Amino acid sequence: MSALRTRGLIGATLVVAVLGMTAACGSENASPPPAAQPTANPTDTPSSTPSTTPSPSSTPSMDCPETIASVKTATDKVAWGTGPAKSLFQPVSVTICQYDAGATGAVYANVTTKRTAAQATDLFALVNAAKPVAKKPAFCTKELGPTYVLRFTDNDRGVLSVTVEAFGCHRLVATSLEGQGKPGALPAPRQATPELIKSLGLR
Repeated sequence: MSALRTRGLIGATLVVAVLGMTAACGSENASPPPAAQPTANPTDTPSSTPSTTPSPSSTPSMDCPETIASVKTATDKVAWGTGPAKSLFQPVSVTICQYDAGATGAVYANVTTKRTAAQATDLFALVNAAKPVAKKPAFCTKELGPTYVLRFTDNDRGVLSVTVEAFGCHRLVATSLEGQGKPGALPAPRQATPELIKSLGLR
């Protein structure tokens, strides 16, 4: 009996030893758990900012279709010392296109006002009242002020455009006359009077 018990103990001991070695080998060959991957930081990804296009300070209209650059070009082309002293145009309404002081390039009038009947004829009388100037003004002040384009309209839909500068040389120049059968000669260039500039400042 003692011999059998001894053999049984030895066999059990060997089984335990084999299982222990197998477990040890298995733990050495097992691959380690995957390492934690760094998460993406939201600040690391480039952000796409939409590009913005500056919008113009004013937009064209049927009443005031010209840019300040076009107005200045037309005004500069007028020959001084030519044309009748007074215009024979008979307006029934006027559109006043006002450009900001210092406006340049492709900037349109930002203020538009209209006058009809007596108000239009009164404004036209102030334009005609200024005396023609034989030569382009040589003395010009340095103050800033708006530029006005007066678009006078008559009963036949004729349009007489007059530029008024409320600064610098204070030029008062008729630049175009649209419509068939109208007096062909533009009135002579002149300088805007304080009364005219004051009237244009009224709303």
